[in-house]
Amino acid sequence: MQIRNFKNYKIKVGLVGTGMIARGLTKLIPKRNDMVISKILTRRHGYVSGLGISQNHLTKNPLELFDNSDLLIVSTGDPIYNTNIIYEAFKYNIPVLSMDADTQVVTGSWLSKKGLLSEANGDQPGCLAVLKDEVLEMGFQPLVFGNIKGYQNLNPSKADMIFWAKRQGFSLSSVTSFTDGSKLQIEQCLVANGLGATITKQGLTGIETKDFQEGAFALAEESNRSGDLISDYLVSKEAPPGVFIVGTHHEDMAQELKTYKMGNGPFYLLYKPVHLCLFEVFRDIKNLFYNHSILLNNGKNPTISVATVAKRLLKAGYFIDKGTGSFDVRGECVRISENIDHVPIGLMRQVRLKYDIEPGQIISFKDVEIPDSLALDAWFETIKNNSSIPKRKNLAPFVYQY
Repeated sequence: MQIRNFKNYKIKVGLVGTGMIARGLTKLIPKRNDMVISKILTRRHGYVSGLGISQNHLTKNPLELFDNSDLLIVSTGDPIYNTNIIYEAFKYNIPVLSMDADTQVVTGSWLSKKGLLSEANGDQPGCLAVLKDEVLEMGFQPLVFGNIKGYQNLNPSKADMIFWAKRQGFSLSSVTSFTDGSKLQIEQCLVANGLGATITKQGLTGIETKDFQEGAFALAEESNRSGDLISDYLVSKEAPPGVFIVGTHHEDMAQELKTYKMGNGPFYLLYKPVHLCLFEVFRDIKNLFYNHSILLNNGKNPTISVATVAKRLLKAGYFIDKGTGSFDVRGECVRISENIDHVPIGLMRQVRLKYDIEPGQIISFKDVEIPDSLALDAWFETIKNNSSIPKRKNLAPFVYQY
């Protein structure tokens, strides 16, 4: 598309999903003079509450969305559904901005070879990508890309999650995935792959601390011991609810950094105390549409994934409708090369177990009957063509040809 007059053109933004992010954007975008909402693709039936615009914008037809949009924002949390929509959008040369790390870590590497796909600023991975650019410009050398959790329970009760879902206005699965750490693991997986880092161990280090700086510096010591740039997190009620980077700087700048209240070194903590999600996407919309500028993606050859780990004993024949946010399993970061047969938690949908699974066990493809999907095919192709992973025969019981 050739836009002759950028100043007067309004970008036609299509939304995929009608969750919290999308509903917020339906209120924010109409207040702007540089973009409009074209259509909103939904799978919901009937009236959708909380929209800031007419219900006439809703459609269940992807082609109607594509025909009316310059750019899409995807935020459903469903990698299998999103992969289909994004793949089809690329056939129309429509760029896609994601607020959906779930999709990025399963099929983002494959999709990024098909069209323009970028994660947005606002969620923790995008915020860390922005902070990384700022930190590098100031001359710091990052050691840790950090996320912050105020509370974590790896196996919360259903009663507690129902209470907090109602109180906070989130879905039950969303609150559960926040609480058991699955969402954070997914986010830090994207950070590792997209920003060139790795992990210290399965499930990350996850230091619990009352002192934000002390905990952050402890992660920096882990980075020093391993010699790797790491993606990790803290659990701290006292820390701000944002993201952080711990880095070093040139020794001859130590006095200047001390003058600006950065401490004595050699570690320096730089952080953003908020992540405002939908409020921060607008620069990315314009950068992606006008400049084809990608803030963050999952990389061409990802080394980290989020495996499905059993929370409890699961018997053969048991059916799992949805992995992320369930009371059966949670997600944990793993190195793909060490766990090549694992089922990514984003693919753990409508899966039946073939064997008994013990608590804490990583579920592999040999353990499950899993439906065919484009996302599944994309995952296997990503692994097969990944130059950073040792080649293995019989990687999976099948490769679905979409």
